[in-house]
Amino acid sequence: MNMLKRYALLFGSFFLLTLPMAGYAAEKRVLNVYNWDDYIDEQTIPEFEKAFNVKVNYDVYDSNETLLAKLQAGATGFDVIFPSDYMVEIMIKLGLLEPLDKSKISNCATLDPAFLNQPFDPGNQYSLPFAFGTVGIGYRSDKITKPVDSWKVLFDPQYEGRIVMLDDVRETLGVALKLVGGSINTKNPDELEKAKEMILKQKPLVKAYLAGQAEQLLLSGDAWLVHNWSGDIYRAAAENPAIAYVIPEEGSTKFLDNFAIPVSAQNKELAHQFINFLLQPEVDARIHNKVYFLSTNKAAFPLLDPALRATLETLSPELLGKLEFVQDLGKETRFWDKIWTEIKTQ
Repeated sequence: MNMLKRYALLFGSFFLLTLPMAGYAAEKRVLNVYNWDDYIDEQTIPEFEKAFNVKVNYDVYDSNETLLAKLQAGATGFDVIFPSDYMVEIMIKLGLLEPLDKSKISNCATLDPAFLNQPFDPGNQYSLPFAFGTVGIGYRSDKITKPVDSWKVLFDPQYEGRIVMLDDVRETLGVALKLVGGSINTKNPDELEKAKEMILKQKPLVKAYLAGQAEQLLLSGDAWLVHNWSGDIYRAAAENPAIAYVIPEEGSTKFLDNFAIPVSAQNKELAHQFINFLLQPEVDARIHNKVYFLSTNKAAFPLLDPALRATLETLSPELLGKLEFVQDLGKETRFWDKIWTEIKTQ
């Protein structure tokens, strides 16, 4: 064998041996995102994957409690999550959240200061606001002829079987608490007992307690009155103009859903890049034009659908003063849960 052939064989063998290593080096990074259902548009994930040459695994949950249970059970597969205000506070206390490195999130400068530095995370050490919403009543204006301006309509016997309530202890008991003049964050046993009795009395009128997709029952006409999140109803109203949304005069809850990174995240650098990507005004506006919750991004606001911007007009200063964030009740949460179990099992 001449020298030229020998070198060719040696070089070929080396090339074949290094193929697996080259393939391994080219393997894409993976980002695991855990978000609310219907909380993103169709373009953002593919765009991020292409821009950063990564693979995104995207999964959804239907409640803050589901998210918390996953993390407390030791799940280490999530890199970016979207907990609500009170859940951020709980997760901070439990040591479940990673402090954010804002030097890696330059687009946080686009956020509206009105949504920053909230009591559940002073200084936004662990979270940044993503979406703002309220809880109210979605209703069929072609079926309900009298004014819908109070929570009392959800207790009207003439709408038996046409009422849907949130499958959420804090929100559903909160409706009754607002009607008796209490706070949704009360620890007063007498107020809670009154609220329980009201919800038990209402129960025969209720078609279903749902954590998600209740707006579909409005669209189909199977429900006429739905206790639900604002964005879900506004999306349905975009499909059917007979659907309307109102925050009752007694007041209700408001919420902020937030970007956060679990302390157990495996891809924290990429997680910061994802948050920064979603905070680009054009990306943020596109997402919120799809999900119909209000953006917290002041730079994105001019890019929002005019109908979505118009929802702000429903939030008068007087009404805003009647809205409360759900707060962590600590050990008292067990008493609320006990009441909810009694309601659901009777």
